[in-house]
Amino acid sequence: MSDADWEDFAKLWKPFSAKRKEIITAMGEKEKYLYFVVEGVQRVYYFDEQNREATLVFTYPPSFGGVLDSLLLETESRYFYETLTPSTFLRVPFSELQLLIQSKPAIEILIRQGITHALSGLLTRLVELQCYSSEERFLELLQRSPHILQLVPHKYLANYLGIDATNFSKFINKIKI
Repeated sequence: MSDADWEDFAKLWKPFSAKRKEIITAMGEKEKYLYFVVEGVQRVYYFDEQNREATLVFTYPPSFGGVLDSLLLETESRYFYETLTPSTFLRVPFSELQLLIQSKPAIEILIRQGITHALSGLLTRLVELQCYSSEERFLELLQRSPHILQLVPHKYLANYLGIDATNFSKFINKIKI
């Protein structure tokens, strides 16, 4: 990416902060921003009318955040984006980013690569959820992100893995970390 393209890209991002347990994007809202996480931990989760909850993804530095399908499809979100800890972000309105993408191919490539990596991670996660045992999912998480046990409350990790919180505690006590 040229210095000029980088400068145009960088100047779009504005600081944003949120307190602990704050909903940044609610179900039914359109995601308007692409976030870059500078500090803190967040999650995207689903919550239905039967009080079932599913944690889909965690975001923490340095990563992009938000409800990406709502952002890219410009539709109402089916999910919530919530801070788990006080959080600091850089964010850009997607409408401004789209204008820049149309005129700067290097920025379009950067965004596409980020989305591709996110999709790859989701596909890996689907395989784990459908094919792996609870213990295998736990071990894969520890291999992929060993630091996550210190970042995210265990009840959310258990939900993310589709494991009962009691079994999650047993895995932690059983496995030498």
